[in-house]
Amino acid sequence: MPFPPTPRTARDTVVDDVHGVKIADPYRWLEADTSKRVGDWTDEQNERTRAVLDALPQRAGVARRLRELLGVGLLSTPRPIGGRIFHTRREGEQKQSILYVRDSIGAPDRALVDPNALDPAGLTTLDWYYPSHDARYVAYGLSRGGDEMSTLHVIETATEKELPDRIPHTQWGSVAWVEGGFYYTVFPVPGSVPPGDENYYVRVRHHRLGDDPANDALVFGEGRPKEEIQFVAASPDGRWVLITAFEGWARNDVYLVDRRHLERGLTTVLEAKDALAEGFVQGDRVWLRTNLDAPNYRVISVAAESPDASRWETVIPEGKDVIESFDRTRDRVAVLRLHRATARIATYDLQGRDEREVPLPSLGAVETVEGDHDGDLIGYTFQSFTQPLIAFVADARAGRANEIVRLRMPERLDVASIAVEQTTYPSKDGTEVTMFLVHRKDVAPTGQVPTLLSGYGGFNISRVPAYAAGVAAWVEAGGLFALPNLRGGGEYGETWHRAGMLGKKQNVFDDFHAAAEALIARGWTTPKRLAVSGGSNGGLLVGAALTQRPELFAAVCCAVPLLDMLRYQNFRIARIWIAEYGSSEDPRQAEWLRKYSPYHNTRAGVRYPPVLFTTAEGDSRVDPMHARKMAALLQAQSEDPESLVLLRVDRDAGHGIGKPLDKQVDDLADQYAFLAWRTGLSLVGPGMLGRE
Repeated sequence: MPFPPTPRTARDTVVDDVHGVKIADPYRWLEADTSKRVGDWTDEQNERTRAVLDALPQRAGVARRLRELLGVGLLSTPRPIGGRIFHTRREGEQKQSILYVRDSIGAPDRALVDPNALDPAGLTTLDWYYPSHDARYVAYGLSRGGDEMSTLHVIETATEKELPDRIPHTQWGSVAWVEGGFYYTVFPVPGSVPPGDENYYVRVRHHRLGDDPANDALVFGEGRPKEEIQFVAASPDGRWVLITAFEGWARNDVYLVDRRHLERGLTTVLEAKDALAEGFVQGDRVWLRTNLDAPNYRVISVAAESPDASRWETVIPEGKDVIESFDRTRDRVAVLRLHRATARIATYDLQGRDEREVPLPSLGAVETVEGDHDGDLIGYTFQSFTQPLIAFVADARAGRANEIVRLRMPERLDVASIAVEQTTYPSKDGTEVTMFLVHRKDVAPTGQVPTLLSGYGGFNISRVPAYAAGVAAWVEAGGLFALPNLRGGGEYGETWHRAGMLGKKQNVFDDFHAAAEALIARGWTTPKRLAVSGGSNGGLLVGAALTQRPELFAAVCCAVPLLDMLRYQNFRIARIWIAEYGSSEDPRQAEWLRKYSPYHNTRAGVRYPPVLFTTAEGDSRVDPMHARKMAALLQAQSEDPESLVLLRVDRDAGHGIGKPLDKQVDDLADQYAFLAWRTGLSLVGPGMLGRE
């Protein structure tokens, strides 16, 4: 099909001196996202992208099928607290998830906070919620347009009465309930810090219900690094408040406040160690999951009166499987482990003995476990590549599980016809990497299978067998979906994570390239049938794949990406990622960033595969300047008429959190129609895909 002409993009003459190296930045002007000039340019790009994607014959069918597959909804981990059970759920055509509460396992769900009723446009999102320990109140955050800039609200559970308390600037909030109020994390009021720093300098404050938040006492954060991420938790009796301060995703400090003796100030639990520890206080003991002296994590307990690390007692020792999360009931410890990136749950007594496995439906994924600290119940969800989310509440003593909510199976998804395999392959340096393969059982390695390879590889985040509408559509059509567990992730502990961060980030890209090579060598596909997709840090991943190994791929879908790694730290919240990536402000770190930064490694005259960049102007995490600049650069440098570069900019969305159903369908339909087109996966019937 003929492509509409590429919009003309003016070039700057900007040249930066990065520690003695002259680096041109011809599209610096595209960083000014509020300017009319950038807005007009964005309109031209969107118009061209729509002209191409709307003309694809399979897009309408993809959109119909994705609406069916997305219509199963969303479901969060149930939280059993104070005899009640809380969870969020979106079903069918609902635009946003609703917060529900039930008064017991067998009681009906009651809608407590419904963003759909608050905003018929579907742009208001419930970002987070924290019930009080007696479940009397719930603090929750609302934001609009996907920007995650939450305002804290409080509701009374029994009466559904809204309290007058409102606290803005509580994005990514945490709340620790105590008698008469709560401790909470909050960002600075605009104007109180230099412009651009509103996304930093988080603080812990104490609020009494009914008081003016402007007078809330500052508890923690003054003098701390501005990039810290802070969380608070309180013991059920309200005596102890645990404050956790993260420097990136590899280390943190932990402090304790004794509210009976506020004059003592902060007590150190963990400080200045190159390790992670996080948890809660139960009774008069601190419980933590930590990788201090245990790369695969262990669970420790220590008296709150003297919680120094030298006094820690190991309750659940480190093993070969990573401890992904844990929680407590009044007399049991629930532990979630990853075995080859699949979930296992077991409970133990408070001494770490009497192991009892909690049965799961099959091999799959569990996000976390939530325990009722004053009761016997634990909550968790289960999902797999072929199973939408199911919410369970289990008795931690007996191990018996009760299913409380099950998302419906999508129509016409033949689960019995789908195979899920796990294989391994060697990376460039010989490291063995595991990879999931999902395909119809009648699809064999013919060398011509349209294949979608995705990944993440960063921030200690584990990629596990999760249900995704786009993957289901791709696989039922006869395509192969491949998901490797790249270094930088958390699937194999902190050693695995650190092998893919900072100066070792190239390992992640090498793992990804090796996955593509393995799929080709094992006869599944060819470069003409192999596409890659990724978002956020995964967008950086596929951006590096695009620039480092363009000959391997037929198409690239690069969503909300980081691509200019020499300037990324100057935008949005990106300084908190310096601990993971490094920063060009440091000469040594600038050198390794420059070697892989996709924007700085795009070369004129190279034949790049077709690429679709997607971003959103309301993204509060990754600045859309990355996608804009990279699209402009590739469009200017490409001399191949088959090397199509498209940019899709959503004007009323964010990083993806809280995106309403209609926007999800439109976004994914564009991405999967593009990928199917370029790899030869096409329509064979209404709403269904298949191979040409």
